[in-house]
Amino acid sequence: MAKTIIATPNAPAAIGTYSQAVRVGDTVYLSGQIGLDPATMQMVDGIDAQIVRVFENLKAVAEAAGGSLADIVKLNVFLTDLANFARVNETMSRYFSDPFPARAAVGVKELPRGALVEADAVMFTGR
Repeated sequence: MAKTIIATPNAPAAIGTYSQAVRVGDTVYLSGQIGLDPATMQMVDGIDAQIVRVFENLKAVAEAAGGSLADIVKLNVFLTDLANFARVNETMSRYFSDPFPARAAVGVKELPRGALVEADAVMFTGR
């Protein structure tokens, strides 16, 4: 099956050897997003702003792929401090509704660009 690369200026440009997302059939694999503002490519300040920016970036890539956050079936969240997990849940409730995607949350030592949070996702666009 052919791969289709997804790219949008509404999310940060890739800062390495990866694509914002790759579609294979009805499945879209969204690369990890950190709290970079796509207009400035600068990290937003603070954990709350970074969580919002991560979900806004994922939303932009999902929409560029012809879907929405409602089509996300698997979400992985990486935090440099698991004490911020409740903040992720609170913010996530503004972006996702029931039925929620499957999810993993992992504590990590560090993330690119000094980010405090990162999330990637798998989206299914078939009906």
